[in-house]
Amino acid sequence: MTTQFGFTSYTISQFESWIASVSIARTIKFVQQHHTWIPNYSHFNGSNHFARQRAMKKHHVSVNGWTDIGQHFTIFPDGLILTGRPLNRTPACIYGNNRYAICIENLGDFDVGKDSMNSAQRDSIIRVTAALLKRFSMIRKDDSGIVYHHWFDLNTGARTNGAGNTKSCPGTGFFGGNDVGDFNANFLPKVLGALGGTTPSPAPAPTPLPGVTKYVAVDADFLNIRTGPKSSFPLISEHGPAEDGSILRVYDEDSNWYKVSKTKQHWVYGRYTYDVTLGRINTDGTNCRMGPGTGYPVIAVYNTGDQVFVHETDGSWSRVGSDIWIHSSLID
Repeated sequence: MTTQFGFTSYTISQFESWIASVSIARTIKFVQQHHTWIPNYSHFNGSNHFARQRAMKKHHVSVNGWTDIGQHFTIFPDGLILTGRPLNRTPACIYGNNRYAICIENLGDFDVGKDSMNSAQRDSIIRVTAALLKRFSMIRKDDSGIVYHHWFDLNTGARTNGAGNTKSCPGTGFFGGNDVGDFNANFLPKVLGALGGTTPSPAPAPTPLPGVTKYVAVDADFLNIRTGPKSSFPLISEHGPAEDGSILRVYDEDSNWYKVSKTKQHWVYGRYTYDVTLGRINTDGTNCRMGPGTGYPVIAVYNTGDQVFVHETDGSWSRVGSDIWIHSSLID
């Protein structure tokens, strides 16, 4: 394990041990898989991990205008994993589908005929993904908690499963292809194999995680996390503060302070949050709109079993994100 330029490197075994002990406040529901495209294998010399990661951060900040490197982790051709954006911060990787995500960038160009993925990188991608699913109990309709960038419309963020999307990420040759069928046939079985061949079953109804008394949304640009329920306690800075709109799990309360970790003393000031309600979509092809009515444009589509958090209601409509509304009858 080495730290340089604010990034830390892990072997896959080190990563598995580290992630198992990590506590973050932000609610996580899925892992995004990407390839970097550029840089690719031709830009990696076997020892320039930190230089490549720093270069990506500079590009994301100076060219893309982001506040930090976009991804949480980069997996290199030799299987080494580098940290990136703090885990409590939303990634900048799939338009409209970042809030509940952890983003993995796999260094290389994995379109057919381009880079041939090394076995070490292949093993790390599978095991990192499995470790994240296990640690954060991520469940989707297909029980995988994994999405590809190719599956989402680049302009609206709606899930189209690749229809009309010219962006191939994570690559047309990524574990046999980037279509949903390729994923189900090739990548998902390998991840489930790394989990022992099983995967968590979705709850029959929207049920809070064990020990959670309620969920709250952050109502400030950034909300500090401290080691105790007073402003005099030290900040916890390892994974950064919670961002505006992030959903936090509350395990205990002390006056206006909320404990947001089950096993560690991680506390936030509750006056900079508001309560939200956990729900589950009950219909396939549920349209998400930019406002509370059918006259507003559709900006995303959810399916049966997808979890949402209701922030407020307006008549028969529920807001489940920033300017994302669903008819309340479609949410259990």
